[in-house]
Amino acid sequence: MGYAARMSAQKSVLVIGLVPELVDFSAMPEMNAEKVRAGITSQVASINELGYRGQHVYLDLGETAESVLQAKLAEQRFDCIVIGAGIRLPVHHLLFEKIINIVHEHAPQARIGFNTSPSDTLAAVRRWT
Repeated sequence: MGYAARMSAQKSVLVIGLVPELVDFSAMPEMNAEKVRAGITSQVASINELGYRGQHVYLDLGETAESVLQAKLAEQRFDCIVIGAGIRLPVHHLLFEKIINIVHEHAPQARIGFNTSPSDTLAAVRRWT
């Protein structure tokens, strides 16, 4: 195992996204829930293959999002948290604010990254770890 992989072995990563079936893909006809799930699963697998401890959590549009995220952050310490592009859409700005504040309160040590699609999640992790 190389130096970079050994260094990342101690880093934990959480990828936060919306439940893909709740996302309106009308502005992105090339995307759908199945592609998002497959992309995130693939990226988390790649994160783990590089020696990180990666996992993801899907949130709803607000009914339980806060409590689900707080519970996930209470499970362990995360070094990097990637907040998915769907959460950052203007239509979800209040949810995005809540998520940022929950991360700030419950994981103040974590670096925060943003992806632009499921396929560049690993790039966001690499920028901040």
